Amino acid sequence: MITRDAQLAATVSGERVRDEFLAILAMPGARDHLGLLDRLGLLTTLFPELGAAKGVVQPREHYWDVFQHLLETASAVERVIRRDDTDAVAREVPWSDGLALHFAEVVSDGYDRAALLKLAALFHDVAKPETKAVDESGRTRFLGHPTRGATTVRDVLERLRMSRRGIDMVCTMVEDHMRPTQMSQGGDMPTRRAIYRYFRDVKDVAIDTLYLCLADYLAARGPLLALDDWQRHVRIVRYILETGLEEAPDKGKKWVVNGHDLMQVLSIGPGPFLGEVLDAVHEAQAAGEVGSREDALAWASRYINEERRSRRKTCEEGSLEPPYS
Repeated sequence: MITRDAQLAATVSGERVRDEFLAILAMPGARDHLGLLDRLGLLTTLFPELGAAKGVVQPREHYWDVFQHLLETASAVERVIRRDDTDAVAREVPWSDGLALHFAEVVSDGYDRAALLKLAALFHDVAKPETKAVDESGRTRFLGHPTRGATTVRDVLERLRMSRRGIDMVCTMVEDHMRPTQMSQGGDMPTRRAIYRYFRDVKDVAIDTLYLCLADYLAARGPLLALDDWQRHVRIVRYILETGLEEAPDKGKKWVVNGHDLMQVLSIGPGPFLGEVLDAVHEAQAAGEVGSREDALAWASRYINEERRSRRKTCEEGSLEPPYS
């Protein structure tokens, strides 16, 4: 009877679907719950955006097609955000009481970060079907799928009347879910500058997105997961996490200069350029390029002079307004 009348679920209010679906995601056993919803015809009725992912084959690094990968990623979230010393895979994941409290924080519509992380996991590759292309070498690519996916997810969550904060959190996770792996090239650890930029840009869900990256990796390899490859991946994520938290100002990091210093010593007026210079100095400090107030002011002075020369040249070529004062 449920299968026969599944299409009627499309007539239910967005708020009701939101509350019922998030309640399902909040429970353990996401793979079974989502699989049952799919077999009954309810999942793609409620979220037709997911239907296009069925049967979309991925490169050989992926064990499942896009649709099953999405379900598996939501399930893998449960594996990476709980302590289970009996599981050799989960045992590698960085964990602490502080992280447990982080994911237990209620953030949207009465639900915690863990539930929203599963929601982001379910939709993180939703735009792969529409962005799939095969290049001249025969390699399958999904260029731009994180950004396109974030747009799709925003439409879905607005349909569900989710809170503004919840929508922004999930969309940011979807848009930036590949960024942690892109920060590391050739197996090297990401630079402190790249980590600073990541935490600056991803903000409230920087930690959550790292764990989405872990779940995504597990779901991509599936039963073919190699423990040594997994350990290397976790090592990079752990380094990003620990370095980023160490540099965060609210975690004890003290900036050696502030906006007032720049205005007073370097005679910069208030405005967008001041914010740009200050952020550049903070980034340099996070990267270890400056260590004292004097170093930072000297670095900022050089940055300002270089920017003014560059902008003056561009202005003379007619493609930019005069340089900021």
